[in-house]
Amino acid sequence: MANRSETELLSWKVGGMDCPSCAATIRAAVEKLPGVSEVKLSVMTETMTLALDRQAGAVEAVERRVIGLGYTATPIAAKAAAKSSAPEAASCCGHDHDHGHSHDHEDHDQHGHDHSHEGHDHGHKHEHVAAKADPGHGLPGHVHEVTPDGASWYQTNKGRLVLVTGALLAAAWSASLLWPAAAHWAFILACLIGVAPIARRAFAAASAGLPFTIEMLMTIAAIGALFIGAAEEAALVVFLFAVGEVLEGVAADRARASIRALGELVPKTALVEENGATKQVDAAALRIGQTVLVRPGDRIPADGEITDGISGIDESPVTGESVPKTKGVGEPVFAGSVNREAALRVRVSKAAEDNTISRIIRLVEEAQEARAPTERFIDRFSRIYMPAIVGLALLVLLVPPLLFGGEWSVWIYRALALLLIGCPCALVISVPAAIAASLSAGARSGLLMKGGVVIEAAARTGLVAFDKTGTLTQGTPRVTDVVGLGRPEREVVALAAAVETGSSHPLAQAVLERAKADAISVVPASGAAAIAGQGVTGTVGGEEVFVGAPRHATSRARFDDQANAQVAQLESAGKTVAAVIAGGRLAGLIALRDEPREDAALAVAELKQLGIRSVMLTGDNARTGAAIAGALGMEHKAELMPDGKVAAIKDYAIETPVMMVGDGINDAPALAAATIGVAMGSGTDVALETADGALLKSRVRDVPAMIRLARATMGNIRTNIAIALGLKAVFLVTSVLGYTGLWVAILADTGATVIVTANALRLLRFDAGKTG
Repeated sequence: MANRSETELLSWKVGGMDCPSCAATIRAAVEKLPGVSEVKLSVMTETMTLALDRQAGAVEAVERRVIGLGYTATPIAAKAAAKSSAPEAASCCGHDHDHGHSHDHEDHDQHGHDHSHEGHDHGHKHEHVAAKADPGHGLPGHVHEVTPDGASWYQTNKGRLVLVTGALLAAAWSASLLWPAAAHWAFILACLIGVAPIARRAFAAASAGLPFTIEMLMTIAAIGALFIGAAEEAALVVFLFAVGEVLEGVAADRARASIRALGELVPKTALVEENGATKQVDAAALRIGQTVLVRPGDRIPADGEITDGISGIDESPVTGESVPKTKGVGEPVFAGSVNREAALRVRVSKAAEDNTISRIIRLVEEAQEARAPTERFIDRFSRIYMPAIVGLALLVLLVPPLLFGGEWSVWIYRALALLLIGCPCALVISVPAAIAASLSAGARSGLLMKGGVVIEAAARTGLVAFDKTGTLTQGTPRVTDVVGLGRPEREVVALAAAVETGSSHPLAQAVLERAKADAISVVPASGAAAIAGQGVTGTVGGEEVFVGAPRHATSRARFDDQANAQVAQLESAGKTVAAVIAGGRLAGLIALRDEPREDAALAVAELKQLGIRSVMLTGDNARTGAAIAGALGMEHKAELMPDGKVAAIKDYAIETPVMMVGDGINDAPALAAATIGVAMGSGTDVALETADGALLKSRVRDVPAMIRLARATMGNIRTNIAIALGLKAVFLVTSVLGYTGLWVAILADTGATVIVTANALRLLRFDAGKTG
């Protein structure tokens, strides 16, 4: 170990950071420090995670750099790892979660899922260290403070800047009517007070190696306007910039609010039963194994299993499913669900930080780090764009006066207007704002996508490959037909159930369920025994009864033409047939099949409307596969081993991007091989943590819903980019030609930012379930 440098994964709560340009500035500044790599920022949670080589860099240097830019930096957690091994991915919440996704790298490997869950540390190891001193951080300006919950915009430093500069502007305009000589100085004072904190941050960024920032453009434009005597416009520009900042902060807070609302669904307290008595405790302190009492109307405080009681459970907060489900002893329940009918006792199975809602919140927060290819492109584009705008402004400033005798004051003014209209605020926020809104809307509907890269991949999907069992079908066989040949149908079911009583085999369970549904009384057979590979036997009412496959039953009883025809007909429909023999004669046939989910056919039809092919990949026999696929109207490939599914997906992926939908456990290789892997299941660890996305409602129709949401998001992003670039192109020309001045330039930039943000927030109300 002596010759190996040690790399630590470190996390900070970064005070402020409510806009993507903030995150881009911090990322660019911190990446320049020695020993720093893998910088990840989450605007949603205002956190930063990075890998630091202790021999090359220091923690203090990172914190000084962040604080110098006008933010606070509070350490969250640290984790050591040898540099020779790949650092583990740390969640932005301080939890150590290795989901195997490297979404933030330029060369994103869609297939690099790590399905191992070892090393998960869900314990709260957060060391809440006091924030470092931040000299002058309280000054108004592009101030990055954490907005307290419930605080109004005017209670923030940004809000106070708007109020102060607005009041000074109003006073200056009033003075221009009463005392014109003093009005000029009032406008200068308003401009200087407003621009001072912006300038401080601009020069802090410049000293960190980032001279081309939005704050620097603002500072140059405002100070330049003062020098050419445009004090009134300079003050107005600073005021409009502050208004834009407030609106941006309000919009960011709205995007976060939908995720915060999820966390508020879990009750703060719980009633724990111990030694026959109940006591109220903090729900966050519940331990695995404890029993909680949930009264009618209460929200369930933890993920767990019902130990006593039967009640209707409203799981809409977790799965989005509005119809309550009746659940009883032994069945799982989720934190945040509402107990509608009767008192329940629930044994806690997961700690507070691991319950389903906590994991959903964590996954959505982490998804903010997974920047989409479009977002990465705009980030790179902005780095070239900003210097280009400054260069263009210099040309506008120098060329006309020097080469064509233009008036210096006129061209200085136009160059400053060009700098302002060139601010890329709207462009930078266009992609992450839409993605944040989309992820929030999806989480509320039970559609989880792990970041922008997954949204883009889902939007491009050309083929959806489905696993059969548990995905397109219920995953449990059901009796579909009972044919009485020598005995009445009810007696056939009673005989079969008698010998199957006590068996845990899925087919036996299906027969017993049918008997229960038809209210058939079942007397267990005596001497019941299983015959390996053939069926089961037992004695019922003095008769020997055999239940098994027809090919094994023909040696025990005669099958006439009618019986053989019935067997052939049922098997051709993809059903498993069991023959019931009683007293040496054929009593009847029972057909079973793992039936398709009710919405499977509709989902396939919706995908077809979207121009997307559907294919079923199954390990089942060809006849069953053909029957199920035919009923659903889709292609199929049957008798596939796990490696066969992977090979099929790779073949399809040559032609078009492939989405694989499976149960997230035995389909893990296929989920990893697809362009995007989506797991069915109501929040299981494997379903949530191994795939690129998850369908919490376990509804097949949510597959086209997810694709519709992804396509709507990409359409929203394209619109945002068009608005941002279109407005800039128009006003760049009008500014150079002198038709628009400084205040119109900054109004256009602020207006574009507001329009783009408002357009992105429309996704919060997007209904992915609508097919029209």
